[in-house]
Amino acid sequence: MDEQKAALRRTIRAQMKALTPEERHESDEALFARFLSLPAVERADTLLLYCGMGAELDTLRLLPQLIARGKRLLLPRCANAPGIMDARVYDPSLPLVRHRYGMLEPGPDRPVVSPGEIDLVLVPGLAFDRRGYRLGQGGGYYDRYLPQTKAVTVALCRSCFLLDAVPREEHDAPVDLVLTEKETFGPAAL
Repeated sequence: MDEQKAALRRTIRAQMKALTPEERHESDEALFARFLSLPAVERADTLLLYCGMGAELDTLRLLPQLIARGKRLLLPRCANAPGIMDARVYDPSLPLVRHRYGMLEPGPDRPVVSPGEIDLVLVPGLAFDRRGYRLGQGGGYYDRYLPQTKAVTVALCRSCFLLDAVPREEHDAPVDLVLTEKETFGPAAL
């Protein structure tokens, strides 16, 4: 299973890099509009987002719009232990720091928020399937974190990375909603 996932990750990453900046921007715009119009986003007071990197979605563009709506925003910060992260309060007046893996995250001085306080989590992934299962980067951070929260889980997936089935293991749990540019999938969409 590990080799199957690793091979799929390599394929998806290559396909992501092959997208033009215009294709990525157009896709991001459609996905962000759909995300911002979700009733679950409107109801949520505290949201955990992530900072996309490389050819991933430019999720930083969502932050000002959500702040304007009065939302409390959190970003993940990876702990020193492998696969462990926590949720830290995002403050737009403070710079984000670059983790050794390349993603931006809040500084170590930012307050930690318990998983029970989070209403909605925007879950990253390289690819998803219609049932809400995801192919992550392989670090296991979200696999360990998500069971601690009762938050609604949402994923944004470019249509070209929506697969018939994502290889999964027993511990893998689906996200509630997978949004593509035009469709919604996952257990909560049924």
